Amino acid sequence: MAGGWTRDGAVEDQIGDTIVDAVKSARARLPDGPGTTECVECGEDIPEPRRRAIPGVTTCVACQTARDRQVQHALFNRRGSKDSQLR
Repeated sequence: MAGGWTRDGAVEDQIGDTIVDAVKSARARLPDGPGTTECVECGEDIPEPRRRAIPGVTTCVACQTARDRQVQHALFNRRGSKDSQLR
């Protein structure tokens, strides 16, 4: 069902594009290169299961959680409604 001037399936395409963008963003934040056995921020040991699960990891779970809370996502309105443009 399209609304107004949009074609059929446009809303689903926008949702799909948003998901693809989120996955690309998450993959870009994955560690790359050699990992460490100790956290580069606090010095605590990084457990072996974490190092196996995420090759290249350099932070412990606590420090990574704190980093993830600081990530700013650039959100934009794909539909371009007038209401969002006025904010």
